Amino acid sequence: LKWLDEKGFEVIAFCANVGQFEEDFAAVKAKALNCGATKCVISDLRKDYVDNYVFEAIKSNALYEGRYLLGTSIARPCIAKEMIRIAIEEGATYISHGATGKGNDQVRFEMCAQALSPTIQCVAPWRDPEFIESFKGRKDLLAYCTKHEIPVDAKPKANYSIDENMFHTSYESGMLEDAMCPPDESMFKMTVSPQAAPETPEVVRIEFLKGIPTKITNVSDGTVITESLELFLYCNKIAGRHG
Repeated sequence: LKWLDEKGFEVIAFCANVGQFEEDFAAVKAKALNCGATKCVISDLRKDYVDNYVFEAIKSNALYEGRYLLGTSIARPCIAKEMIRIAIEEGATYISHGATGKGNDQVRFEMCAQALSPTIQCVAPWRDPEFIESFKGRKDLLAYCTKHEIPVDAKPKANYSIDENMFHTSYESGMLEDAMCPPDESMFKMTVSPQAAPETPEVVRIEFLKGIPTKITNVSDGTVITESLELFLYCNKIAGRHG
């Protein structure tokens, strides 16, 4: 964002709430404005995400290799759709993203954007020769942040990457490239370790209409929920605490 600002772009920042774990959106907005954004739009896309992406994926058994939930990939068109809506509303002629120049996300965001608004161009810093020449590693990035008084957590973190939303938390790279490596305790965020789960089960009943869940009843305590987003969050809550 700061780099785009220095290049003369007027930047309107956008952050999507798709149910990521414990995100401080007030801090996100404050940081965006402090880094030079003229405006920061934070959109709660959770209901759209559940109704039009998550439930549709569940209905069609959309699992990669029979087990991977695709939470990361199906969230991208939901996010891109809102990004383009904001860009059109604001009269923007460019969009930009922070996806790396070697991964899937750049393709997902840019193909969605191109389909929805063919005239809007994309600025991808991590594919820009000047940007890459300026930031050859962590040391250059941290020096840039220090120069512009941008607060960052420079402490060493886990050597794997995380992408999360309300449907799916995915971990990759680092130690996880070794298939014999078990999950670290810190990776249980939406769930708890099976060893920490309660011994007493809860019984729930979920009703479906044309492949879409419409009602959940907790037989154990009488809780009944029919609204789609609340139903999904309740499923996460119960399944999470039981590991």
